Amino acid sequence: MRAVKKPATTKESKAEISYELLRSRILDGTYGPGYRLVMDQLARETGVSTIPLREAVRRLQSEGLVEVVRNIGARVAAFDETEVEHSLNVLARLEGYATAISAPLMTPEQIEASREINARMAEALEAFDPASFTSLNREFHFSIYRHCPDGHLGILLESEWTRLDHMWRSASIYVPGRARRSVAEHEHMLDLIARGADPGEIERVARAHKIATVDAPRAARVSQGA
Repeated sequence: MRAVKKPATTKESKAEISYELLRSRILDGTYGPGYRLVMDQLARETGVSTIPLREAVRRLQSEGLVEVVRNIGARVAAFDETEVEHSLNVLARLEGYATAISAPLMTPEQIEASREINARMAEALEAFDPASFTSLNREFHFSIYRHCPDGHLGILLESEWTRLDHMWRSASIYVPGRARRSVAEHEHMLDLIARGADPGEIERVARAHKIATVDAPRAARVSQGA
């Protein structure tokens, strides 16, 4: 006897729908840093009951996108520059290792595809298109990570990149000149991968690339006499 497929109105599916909806609104800036997630208001806005919404909020809290503050309740997480630096330092270590173990598995055609993405990043800079540059930057790195043989590491990277995207907006950090150096560093990494450099060297360079993003805001303040 064939099993009857559950309808799409189960508690689990409503919680998943609520999660995806709230997550997308946080990541696209509809619910900005500090925005209060009031259950009754969200229920009216979304047409979903408060029970699956609460489950969605708990899930988002575990991912670091939502925080629960005493006497305030749940709100979209807000981050300062120090918290961004801490996350970048963690991501630097993950990225270094992922790049090193992915490099030997990339074909010349796949390396060339990554170069093309990096070239489009340079074009976005010339066109003063920061949104495209940011999107392409993520695409570039994941064009390498997708070859990572460690599936769990890939999940961690996806999660950290998503959280960091939100943190950048929250902290409002911008460093002129860093983007252009980033493109050059990408090209250097690809050169190392193409010539089959030692994985340890690739890991060091990939980690230094991310650490440079950590150090850039501090260096900018020093140069400005802050």
